[in-house]
Amino acid sequence: MRLKFTKMQGAGNDFVVFDGVRQRVALAPSQWRALADRHFGVGADQLLLVEPGDGPDVDFVYRIFNADGGEVEQCGNGARCFVRFVLDQGLTAKRAIRVRTMAGVIEPRMEDDGRVTVDMGEPVLDPARVPFDASGLEGRREGEDTLWPLALPGGTRWVSVVSMGNPHAVQVVDDVDTAPVAVEGPLVEAHPRFPRRVNAGFLQVVSPERARLRVFERGAGETLACGSGACAAVVAGIRRGRLAPRVDVATRGGVLTIDWRGGPVRMTGPATSVFTGEIDLDAAFPTDLPAAA
Repeated sequence: MRLKFTKMQGAGNDFVVFDGVRQRVALAPSQWRALADRHFGVGADQLLLVEPGDGPDVDFVYRIFNADGGEVEQCGNGARCFVRFVLDQGLTAKRAIRVRTMAGVIEPRMEDDGRVTVDMGEPVLDPARVPFDASGLEGRREGEDTLWPLALPGGTRWVSVVSMGNPHAVQVVDDVDTAPVAVEGPLVEAHPRFPRRVNAGFLQVVSPERARLRVFERGAGETLACGSGACAAVVAGIRRGRLAPRVDVATRGGVLTIDWRGGPVRMTGPATSVFTGEIDLDAAFPTDLPAAA
């Protein structure tokens, strides 16, 4: 099976994007995993599939697969690359596009400066709907937010739990450069309080209008940027009384601008095509690759 693809990146969060409108793309989790492998495949944090709209008010369906082969609900940086892809490929001429994801319909928009703004929808703040198991725990109020204790081998961490269509646990740290992301990220991701696992965010507040962020993503590990993670972190920071309604979030891959004034969260940032290619799956992956350790 030969498939055409485009390698893209948004603030360093990199993707392999497939046109499922003009070619049939039906892959097993092991094949998504093999494609994402940086040594044996194309290499990516996530893989994106563009499919035809499934209703009169939906232009496209947008599916997201993590590097571990699992399909997930939402990816903000991927949504921006999605818009750039369908415009570059001539699949639409619209600048505002209605797209269905597993988490619902979003409407990203191409801006005049070449960046893309994504309406990420309203944050979900009810722990049970994130989902987060708060049974038996006593939360701690900070501003309008409730922080929840997570028991980790290194001690208790107090986190905000937010869903942006996918689950996030956000903790505030003094310095993201020295934060134990590599050690604590996997522990938070797989914490039993999160039945569907979680994206672990480490937020440093620089000023009310500026923040720094690192995210250990569910099923992908630490990435250079996480759009939904930036949205969740800003929502948490605003509710804690530490951030303004509009924040420039510096990730290791670039800056994302997050705007939240109640209601939907809006994220603006870059989306770039890196290269296009074609891969013969049968020749490249004659046998299944083992799951990442």
